[in-house]
Amino acid sequence: MTTPGIYDFEEIDDTLPFMPLAARRALDGLGRKLSLEGWLSLPVEERRKVAQAGAGERIDDAVAAVIEGASPAPTPIAPERDPDAAAPPDALVAALGADRPLDPARWRALLPLDRYVLAKVVAKPDKLARAYDAILGSGRAAGVVFTHLSRAGEARMVDVSDKRETARRAVASACVRTTREVVNAVASGGVVKGDVLAAARIAGILAAKRTPELVPLCHPVRTTHATVEFELQAARGELHVRATVEAVDRTGVEMEAMVAATVASLTVYDMIKSADRWATIDAVRLEAKSGGKSGDATRPAERAR
Repeated sequence: MTTPGIYDFEEIDDTLPFMPLAARRALDGLGRKLSLEGWLSLPVEERRKVAQAGAGERIDDAVAAVIEGASPAPTPIAPERDPDAAAPPDALVAALGADRPLDPARWRALLPLDRYVLAKVVAKPDKLARAYDAILGSGRAAGVVFTHLSRAGEARMVDVSDKRETARRAVASACVRTTREVVNAVASGGVVKGDVLAAARIAGILAAKRTPELVPLCHPVRTTHATVEFELQAARGELHVRATVEAVDRTGVEMEAMVAATVASLTVYDMIKSADRWATIDAVRLEAKSGGKSGDATRPAERAR
């Protein structure tokens, strides 16, 4: 299980043996000081609740009851407000220097926890540098991050060596639009070139395994499972492709799933083009992913089209 608000540079696993900065923000905001002994006295699920509260837009006062259950009990302190969201503190800008610029626009685009973390570690140069790189990266502009770009704007393969290996899964889809007659021919095995779906399925699975050869900045991953499934909708003249890829690794398999769906669709087109050269492939997209620091995610309803 991945706890929201935990940064890779903190090097804290899901058992939370140390207090993450997200938890410290919750404590500061609620006016509580908690020792490591007190932190470890809380069950792991309770520690996660504290960290999750600190990762929110605003700190939920209800988590105070969880904190009070620690032994030894927390000590009351003056609540600490989040850094001003309008502009970064002068001391922070000076500590970052010219190599890691931080102007007011970029500062305002950050999450409250991001701003808290940068201000909290300002006196620790090494940790500040790692926090900046993790939070802003080199490609962040107005809140957008392109992790495949270096600070100089050069393309790079992201370093994932510090990430933990976890089970990863991704589902992607695509749609081949053709005619009712072609879809019926595919369903009945009447296509001249042979079994369309069998060929497309094998092509998609093979493509998933060869994704790093096709997309230059993708990492090779240890694929453990890959499937390609089809849904035929003759009345609409559509053939829907759904690819699922699983792996155990330090990075996700979203690209593997999308490449599998794409190549399976291209193979369908290759098999049917003698009957319909104007068939189209569209709606290639990620449907869901799981695993890793960001946890589970499903395509939101407003992005379903």
